[in-house]
Amino acid sequence: MRLSAIGDTCHALAVVRNLMDNWPDASITWVIGKTEATLLSDVAGVEFIIFDKSKGLAAVHDVRRSLRGRRFDAALCMHASARVNLLYPFIRSDLKIGFDRNRARDFQWLFTNRQVEATDGKHVLEAMMSFARAIGAEETPLRWDIPVADSDIAFAAEFRESGKPLIVISPCSSQRSRNFRNWSKQNFISIVNYLAEQYDATVLVTGGSSEIEDDYAKAICAACSNAKDLHGKTSLKQLLALLDAADVVICPDSGPAHMATTVDTPVIGLYATSNPARTGPYLSQQHTVNRYPQAARQFLHKSVEQLAWGQRIRAPEAMDLIKFDEVTQKLDQLLR
Repeated sequence: MRLSAIGDTCHALAVVRNLMDNWPDASITWVIGKTEATLLSDVAGVEFIIFDKSKGLAAVHDVRRSLRGRRFDAALCMHASARVNLLYPFIRSDLKIGFDRNRARDFQWLFTNRQVEATDGKHVLEAMMSFARAIGAEETPLRWDIPVADSDIAFAAEFRESGKPLIVISPCSSQRSRNFRNWSKQNFISIVNYLAEQYDATVLVTGGSSEIEDDYAKAICAACSNAKDLHGKTSLKQLLALLDAADVVICPDSGPAHMATTVDTPVIGLYATSNPARTGPYLSQQHTVNRYPQAARQFLHKSVEQLAWGQRIRAPEAMDLIKFDEVTQKLDQLLR
């Protein structure tokens, strides 16, 4: 059970692959969100039950009907929220594994009968992998292997130009209240111009169709002749193909950072209001610009060690701690 978000379902897929590698003949059923299913629901060997949150209470009844009369050897309850906790009573299993008490949000512990060990100080992917360890799965090489159609690969290939680096910039994170994760438009414009001057690079600006993503993409592409505006114009599969084709991805704490990780493309993560040790691109920690410690000191007057693991820094000025030269240094390391 992991409904959302894109990054977290990418982490969950790594867990599913680990289960499949341990027990190739196991039957695996995954309850997943509708949006996330457009990226993952064609993974072979997994039955997907789709939860469409736009349907409200009807979505709960849909899942209930899909699970009726079935029994499972284990339920990995990898999502804790008031809405998702309502689904757990519909799962018939003697073993329902949830998060440890500190992370079992909205009383998830009332709906499970066993908890994973506490994993403070670990990356979200590792925390999720503890569910596989709880049922005896041994460690295997990390893999995702998300299917991508030839047509999506061909779509991405159209943007590659011989001899030119291809850079994907996804400038905006998800829109949540006081979720200050976005670097400024002018900073991105400066980076795109640097990529043009130093590397003659092609830059693709991606994202959804929200007002802020529209604003960012139009501003960047209007100011930079080497930037192509693809925001709101790709499916998740096409975006994954673009991330796979790219030489480097630049983004804040957001789903594309983790999608790029699944295809082993280096990610320059831009982190100041969230801790990249917990939520950063798992295979690109060395490429991430990390100003979270400085933000903690400046805005909360505490060290990282004094903060709760995963605590957000709700300061709109925090992302300004990330400087242009820090990002260009990471680019130079990767492109030169």
